[in-house]
Amino acid sequence: MAQQGTAGPAGTPRLGRVIKAAPSAVGGVALLLPGGAETSTRRPSPLAAGAVRALGRRLAHDGRADGLAAHVVRYRCRGWNGAQAQLAEDTAWAADEVVRLYGDVPVCLAGVDMGGRAALRAAGHRAVNSVLAIAPWLPEDDMAAPPEPVKQLAGRRVLIVHGTNDERTDPELSFRLAERAKKTNRDVCRFEVHSDGHRLHQHQDEVLALASDFVRGTLFGTDFARPLEDALAAPPPLGLRMPLASGFGRSLRR
Repeated sequence: MAQQGTAGPAGTPRLGRVIKAAPSAVGGVALLLPGGAETSTRRPSPLAAGAVRALGRRLAHDGRADGLAAHVVRYRCRGWNGAQAQLAEDTAWAADEVVRLYGDVPVCLAGVDMGGRAALRAAGHRAVNSVLAIAPWLPEDDMAAPPEPVKQLAGRRVLIVHGTNDERTDPELSFRLAERAKKTNRDVCRFEVHSDGHRLHQHQDEVLALASDFVRGTLFGTDFARPLEDALAAPPPLGLRMPLASGFGRSLRR
C-alpha cells in the first residue's frame, strides 16, 4: 500500500510515493516537508515537493542497508495560516500515517523553509525521535505574540542548517530558536553554511552529506561524523554556529 502512496478523503493531506532504495523491511522513516507560504489556501507547489525529493533519494540510498524509507508530505494547502498552523497539523497526520503503515519505527522530520518550521513544531509526536530543519522559515520576534515554542523538542535530536547569506529566511532567527531549545535539550545543534543563500546550492553536496549523517545516526544509531558529534556536545554558542566545512562527507569522517 505504501508503494502507491496513501490518501484520505478530499481535502486531507497525504503521503507521496515511498522513496526506498532496497526491498528490505522498513526500519525507519524520514518525512520530507516541503516549503510553503506564510498565508495561502492555494494547493502546494510541485516545485517545492521536488526540492525535498533529492534529499529523500540521498537518505534512502545511504540508509538502504537499514531499511530507511522516505515520503514527501503532501499538505492540504501551501499556507501556514497563522494559529491554524496547518503545515504542522499535516505533519502530525503524516507521522500518524507512518505508524499505521510501518508500525513502531523511528521517524525523522526533515523540512525545508516553511517545512522546517513544521518539522520543529510537530516534533512532539510520539513516533518522532529527530528533527532536521534546513533554512527554516521562522516568524520575527513579536513582543505581542508568544515566541515560537521549543518545549516539544525535548527528548529529540535536532539539527538546523542555515546559509549565512539567506535573504528569504533570517538565519539569526534560527540561531535564537536553537539557543532557547538548547537550554532544556542538549541534543540541539546548528550548522552555518558560510556565504551560501536560501537554497544552499553552493554547498549542496555537503548539506546532503550532513543531513544523511544526522538522519542515519538518529534513526539507526550509526556513528556521527566528528563535526556533528562535536556540535551536539559543544555548549552554546559554539555548537549553534558550527561552520559546515567544504568537503564534508568526503574527508571528515572518523
